[in-house]
Amino acid sequence: MSLKPSDIRLRLTDSERDRGDHDLNPGMVPTDRLRAAAVLVPLVARPEGTTVLLTRRTEHLHHHAGQISFPGGRIEESDSSPEDAALRETEEEIGLTRHHIEVMGRLGIYRTRTGFEITPVVGWVTPPFDLSPDRFEVAEVFEVPLSFVSDPKNHERHSREWQGVVRHFYVLPYGGYYIWGATAGMLVNLAERLNP
Repeated sequence: MSLKPSDIRLRLTDSERDRGDHDLNPGMVPTDRLRAAAVLVPLVARPEGTTVLLTRRTEHLHHHAGQISFPGGRIEESDSSPEDAALRETEEEIGLTRHHIEVMGRLGIYRTRTGFEITPVVGWVTPPFDLSPDRFEVAEVFEVPLSFVSDPKNHERHSREWQGVVRHFYVLPYGGYYIWGATAGMLVNLAERLNP
């Protein structure tokens, strides 16, 4: 799937309701005190088709060890906006600098059961670029074709018991990668926005 920045901007202009883990778990209401975070949803303009850049977190981290994620993190007081936070975190985590990224817009805020309110910022990334991942946080950086992400047949619904309750979540299994949870939920939201 190849898109142009104008295609993406047009499809992100409509307002979107907030999303979250509660979409597949109606009884799961996020906590009142959510921590603000922002992630970059990097769409890479490859000649063979647009891809989505993702990271795999290192195994020794205390939270979400080994999971697939977007670059991003908490919004700090020094950040002027969620976009600023997403771009700062992306540079810190994987070394991708701002001048390679054109901000296209936002997806709806994504609320997690773990207490975060995440603003997904969609960015258009133009190669060539060099990456220098923070080896403490990032085990691997890889790309998934946007055509794979956009195909609803790849949006699996799984469930697992957690604290005595069955929880449902999206999974996008790609090659040897198990993309699930909030990252998968945001990818499904992206697919819904980009599909006509």
